Amino acid sequence: MKKIKSLILLIILLIGASGLMYYADRIQKDEGNIQIIDGSIRLSDGKLTYKLYKPKAASEANKAPGVLLLHGYQNDHETCAAYAIELARRGAVVLCLDEYGHGSSTIGLLNRGYVNHKVSVNYGNDSEADGTYAKIGGTQRYRILMNFSNLSFFNDHYSKDSDGNAIYDSSCGGSAAYEFLSKLSYVDSKRMAVSGHSMGTWSSWSVAADFANTNIAPRAIVLQCGELFTDDVYDSKNIKFNNVLLLQAKYDEFSYFRDYKLNVTDELLKTPLRYKFLGTTADKAAWNTTYGKFEDGSARRMELLYTNHRLTTHDVNGLKVALKWFDDAISLPNKIAYDQINAKVKEYCVLGAMLCVLFAMMAFMDFLLQFYLFSDVETKLPSEENIMSRGARIRGGLLTILLSGLSFPFMTQLGHALLPLPENIFRMTVGNGFLGWYALLIVIMFITNIIRRIKNRIKKIENDKFDLPGFCGSAVLAVCMFLFVYVINFVYSLVFDLDLRFIWPFFRPFNGVRVLQFFIYLPFFICFYMMNNAKIMKDLRSKATYQKGIFGFIVNWFRNFILMAGGVLLIVLLEYIPFFAGIGPGADVCFGSTFGGPFMSILILFVPQVLFFSILCTYCYRKTGKVYTGALIAAMLACWIVTGGSSFL
Repeated sequence: MKKIKSLILLIILLIGASGLMYYADRIQKDEGNIQIIDGSIRLSDGKLTYKLYKPKAASEANKAPGVLLLHGYQNDHETCAAYAIELARRGAVVLCLDEYGHGSSTIGLLNRGYVNHKVSVNYGNDSEADGTYAKIGGTQRYRILMNFSNLSFFNDHYSKDSDGNAIYDSSCGGSAAYEFLSKLSYVDSKRMAVSGHSMGTWSSWSVAADFANTNIAPRAIVLQCGELFTDDVYDSKNIKFNNVLLLQAKYDEFSYFRDYKLNVTDELLKTPLRYKFLGTTADKAAWNTTYGKFEDGSARRMELLYTNHRLTTHDVNGLKVALKWFDDAISLPNKIAYDQINAKVKEYCVLGAMLCVLFAMMAFMDFLLQFYLFSDVETKLPSEENIMSRGARIRGGLLTILLSGLSFPFMTQLGHALLPLPENIFRMTVGNGFLGWYALLIVIMFITNIIRRIKNRIKKIENDKFDLPGFCGSAVLAVCMFLFVYVINFVYSLVFDLDLRFIWPFFRPFNGVRVLQFFIYLPFFICFYMMNNAKIMKDLRSKATYQKGIFGFIVNWFRNFILMAGGVLLIVLLEYIPFFAGIGPGADVCFGSTFGGPFMSILILFVPQVLFFSILCTYCYRKTGKVYTGALIAAMLACWIVTGGSSFL
């Protein structure tokens, strides 16, 4: 009977997921008016992959404007989907690129290049004398990260160094993609534009510079959370940037790295960098106001959006302003109201499908547990006799939360840039950040586990023994669960050209580079989740662990969630309470700008991930009586998310 119930639930969830993916596909194809084309551009060092949105009406006889979209750091082409869908609905041919080191492209970030110096103020305002132009060393990935705002069209002072290094292509492949787009027979190369988010804004500047003096120069440049530069940093005064729109997030976790100020305020309008960009004076500079003319390419605007850095890509107001900007610059063929935005529904549909598949995975586990092959997996929970006292549990829980939380900003950044790892093996930049954090926590948990076992021996309490048959069965079960999600996701990517995600890449199919990295990083993830689950669910278990029914599960899950995510939630509060209070991002204020940025902004994605893992691990532990299954499948999914989405060298 249990097998039938599990199977029925499994089928219902998969039908729901497939229905949502089908509807999301209809939205991205505008009910059949848009053709989706996946392809690649071959370069000497590998291939750049892309997703092209082609309106059915576009043809050689009826050429359409072309727009290149460039994603930000740790993203891929699908992050540009909102802009792509809305532009294609309005008649533009849109190419969304996987830039160097991202998505399915096989060319790493090293091809962008780097130099052995960095600038710690806005370009053009630096000097060696005051230390704002300084030499750097360290790992290759550190130098790349410190050089993201160095562009290949800057003068040699910025783009080359005395050691023979150089910024080779700060467009991250964008210029090759732009040229490819301009040559499509159904694209009007005289009506082209480029837009990028975050890292993609530097790529957008570079693309625009590369084609500035050609007959296919972009007629519009839309920067989503981008940086501005003084005129004198460019190689030539002849580089002209046409009709530039800057979408400025009010709560941008990276604001210090662009304006070297902790907050986005009206004071920015008074800085020469900003009012000169607008082509006006300090007293006349304003947000949400267009200066100049589209006809001669002098149009400039800074739109203030009340959102954060990562959500700028799907901010409805930002989309409306950008669509009007594109229309004014390159004349979009289909005159659809700018506030008619369908793209966000597609994101919620795919989110719903992802949740359906993940819960279907749990139903699949229940179904498999009814077979003899997994008879060693399902056991009773440990005895209630050796539960820690309430005081000991509180102390242990607080220590777990504080250690994980306070080490997060430091160890992730250390692993991200400076941890001396062999970079030809550990190629995932953000993956290395998590590796550094997990490594410290593994060492701490190993030491505390040894201490606990010694204390138990002194007190003549029997220590837990490793259950080899149970572990092997759990490993096979976890692999089956992982393959269940991977195969469904792969089928969806083939049928609908969509994977399971929400805005940011969560579960994207592997290519050759990423599948190898998955197996390299996986042992570290397994070690962390095995020890972490054992600590939280077994060692710190309470009477709630033994409460039956849905209420018992909720009580037990909530407790486990607080222990698993408490440290991260602590850092979220530390980061965003001062930020929204107008002081600045907490990590920048408390620890310095070195520890702000990528891993603080990633918290908006990491917390929901841990929320689901706490549900999954709690369910598996109560179901099997062991931490093995939950820890193994959580480790596999977490490693998939990191190695599938992280940029690589």
